[in-house]
Amino acid sequence: MGLPELSLIALAIAVIVGIVRSVNVGPLSLAIALVIGYYIGGVKIKDLMAGYPVNVFLMLAGITYMFAVANVNGTLVKLTNYAVKAVRGKVALIPIILFLVAFGLSSLGPGAITICALMAAPSMLLASQVGIPAFLMAVMVANGTQAGNMSPIAVAGVIVKGLADKMNLPDWSFILWMNSLVFFFAIGLGAYLLFGGLKLWKGSGTRDLAAATAKIDPEPFNRAQYLTLAGIVGLVIAVIFFKVDIGFGGFLVGTVLILLKAADEEKVFKAMPWSAIMMVTGVTVLINLMSKIGGMALFANIMAKQSTPYTVTLVAGFWSGLISAYASTIGVILPAFVPMAPDLLHKVGGTDLLALISSIVLCGHVTDVSPLSTLGAIFIANAMENQDKKKLFRNMLIWGLAMTPVGAVVCWFLFTVLRLP
Repeated sequence: MGLPELSLIALAIAVIVGIVRSVNVGPLSLAIALVIGYYIGGVKIKDLMAGYPVNVFLMLAGITYMFAVANVNGTLVKLTNYAVKAVRGKVALIPIILFLVAFGLSSLGPGAITICALMAAPSMLLASQVGIPAFLMAVMVANGTQAGNMSPIAVAGVIVKGLADKMNLPDWSFILWMNSLVFFFAIGLGAYLLFGGLKLWKGSGTRDLAAATAKIDPEPFNRAQYLTLAGIVGLVIAVIFFKVDIGFGGFLVGTVLILLKAADEEKVFKAMPWSAIMMVTGVTVLINLMSKIGGMALFANIMAKQSTPYTVTLVAGFWSGLISAYASTIGVILPAFVPMAPDLLHKVGGTDLLALISSIVLCGHVTDVSPLSTLGAIFIANAMENQDKKKLFRNMLIWGLAMTPVGAVVCWFLFTVLRLP
């Protein structure tokens, strides 16, 4: 067995062990890279260290530092509560409006997990009070947060941009973000039509919406929260219009907010997702090693044999979704599949690299609503007493598993048949 095959098996082992033992796959990947690269392959330590994505670390740490401030001082919670409060009056529109609210908040930078954690409780409360099916509400809000994941300042969007920059690809951040919105809105619309949205237009299950929203009565923003909102808006403007580095910009805004006593610095550091940052950067080292010794080329060759230029988005999307159902999208799918895309396209003979990367990214995310993933689990945990948790768990599990083939077909239709940007 050669090094390429060995490295591919090593990645599979890292993913399986990470799932079975609930071990962070980042440090595990670093350990495997040492054994495979240094002890077996003879790769020098300095060459292994050169594969550590310093730019991705700075981007992730900077943006999560700033949003940890917003989380600690209650800014994000208050934004969510005001949004929920504003939707009173049209029961049938609530799931759609909350989808858009979740998209907007997720696009600001925190990402899907943070926004789901903030919106799950008020959303499920609202659903129980006004008669919206719990499953419909959970899927719509979760997909809304996923739609914003590829924002140029959101965590997943930052990761993909860092990988694209490393491969000297064009800056497709905005296009990927809009593709994500179209994809997840199509998925969400399908859920809305299939799982109770149409019944809401007929008044089925409608209760006292005013009474429900009255329970969510946020106080006005305080000084610290106004400063935080100003900081977020300032960073967005700086990144989009003045090309400020998002990582350093996040540290700048976060530091200014700390100096202005907008949050407790100790709590901010504790709130940062260090395990996720370690997971992404650690896996990237192993992926970089695999690229050097031929492992990723081998995997690309396997998928290429299953693909044609017309079906490559379908095949790559299916594999992304299937593996993501059992492994982290941010920690495994993005750093493993995105760098492989150019080689895969070269082997198959296609030309639309943006379509292929869009399919990989979106199919990797779409299965995350399963209750076996963090997003689904958040909604199960926040279901109300009058919402059947066992039924909700079963429906979300079926949904998550079904999204592997469904997501692949939708991506193939959008990016290969319709040829969206």
